[in-house]
Amino acid sequence: MLVSGSSSSSNVFLRFKEVYSTCLLIFCTVLVMALIFDENTELATDTHPWVAFFILWIAMIWLAHVEGGQASLVGLPPVDMKLYKDSHKTSHKIMSTINMGDNLDRYLMGRQFMVLALVFVENLSAHPKDDGASILGLPEVVNDILIKTGLAIFFMTAMIAKISAQVNASRCMLDYVNNWFDFFTVQTARLIEVSGLLHCCYVVQIVFAWLAGKPLESSEAPRTPIQSVFFWFRVLMSTAILCFALAVTFYALFNERTTMWSSVPPAAAVVLFLVFMAIVGMLEGMQIAFFAVAKMTEEERAQHHWAKKTCDILFEGDGRNLPGFMVGRQMCVTLCFFIVARVTTVTAPEEGEDNIFGVSDSMQSFLETGLLGALITTIVASITWQLVASAFPMAFLSTPLTYFLLRFCLFLEWTGLCQGAWVVARVQKMMSRYKYDEVYIGTAEERAQKHKEDPESVKGDDEDYNVRPGHLYPGVPTLPLDFGPRMHTLEEIEELEKELIEHKQEVQSRIDQLEKEKVKLLSKNSPAKGADVEDIEVSMSKMP
Repeated sequence: MLVSGSSSSSNVFLRFKEVYSTCLLIFCTVLVMALIFDENTELATDTHPWVAFFILWIAMIWLAHVEGGQASLVGLPPVDMKLYKDSHKTSHKIMSTINMGDNLDRYLMGRQFMVLALVFVENLSAHPKDDGASILGLPEVVNDILIKTGLAIFFMTAMIAKISAQVNASRCMLDYVNNWFDFFTVQTARLIEVSGLLHCCYVVQIVFAWLAGKPLESSEAPRTPIQSVFFWFRVLMSTAILCFALAVTFYALFNERTTMWSSVPPAAAVVLFLVFMAIVGMLEGMQIAFFAVAKMTEEERAQHHWAKKTCDILFEGDGRNLPGFMVGRQMCVTLCFFIVARVTTVTAPEEGEDNIFGVSDSMQSFLETGLLGALITTIVASITWQLVASAFPMAFLSTPLTYFLLRFCLFLEWTGLCQGAWVVARVQKMMSRYKYDEVYIGTAEERAQKHKEDPESVKGDDEDYNVRPGHLYPGVPTLPLDFGPRMHTLEEIEELEKELIEHKQEVQSRIDQLEKEKVKLLSKNSPAKGADVEDIEVSMSKMP
């Protein structure tokens, strides 16, 4: 096969990025582990290095399932569940719950808090207590760049727990969630939502759906009086908790009682807190807005100057900037999460200082976990902005800031700093034996064709699965058919071809096994037909 010079050089550059990014990931992992076993993190000092080690890796693995689970559970609702009822029983069980009523919205809301909480736990496990201490005898500049800034744990989280998980889950949705740990993760997210901790977001949901001039659509019957009382009680409780969290955070910031860098004055810390919350909010809302505008015509997008400039870049050519944005966005959001965690995590009082607001020692210890910061970020910087973007996607994109953030995310992706995530994804796919969804349920085009040929027995994908005001899904933008062909590389095509052949062999093996069982049953039930059975066995042995 002939390869053009530009294509060849592009592949060489891609491999180079994978190599240097993977080396960076390994180096950062070694640094963080050394930091923990030197007892130079908050958790390692307060407990034991091995405790910090296990909590860090449990949080990272769980975060990978939360992130990958979202990609799967947001992508599967349009697909007819009968197609994978027998092949993926646990995935079917999960989707039976997710597709019921408004459970997808509830899951996404609880899941968002889980992401922030796990990132804050990682920060607690890997944040240096003395960021001036030498690590492994390396030059101080290494410590300044990777440890003091938090970049080491950022690269670990971005490549191991976020991007690699979404890479696999977006193409292997069925296999990724076909396990009981993901079932447990989904139920945990639903439990968080039921607790009412995030219920003040529903007020935002109602308000912005009303402002958009469209009714808030629900797949459930109206609440009964008792359900309404319980709902609004949780809304008030959630609002009170959020106000308390904000009061504690601002008090700690103005009194230099957070893990913020000591060189940053309180006023600057407050400004950084607000700026990074806004950046997170813009990035969270952009993915919802991009999905919405992808369904619009070019004439509709052209009515707004900045929205048109943004979309022209996003959907340039065959749309390859879209996955590039998603990767760069994930890098940027993850980095902002760790910065916000550092800004908002409360420190223990020094000698002579009182607990914040005079709370008890046990309550003070809880404040030091950083969970209040995770709650603030979830509500104020994540869910709220997504709801705004779902109600006003074009207005959301019609700002220079959106255009700048898109450019910045594309630049981050181009650097290849997190290209090692694809290496991690390939290793995980090989070890977990994930297969592309096309192997089990075919492509969307194949499912549509089967539905067209037999509409009564074969259900087509839900074509109306789109962004609606006041909803958090779909959360991952995809290209409509008129934006160009599916983006398959030669490597992906060959891998899919290999998986289809293996699946065909597995199916044939299963058919052969069933035939043998059938022969045995015929032999037991009809002894007089023994000769016929022998003839069947002989003919089967001659089958290719």
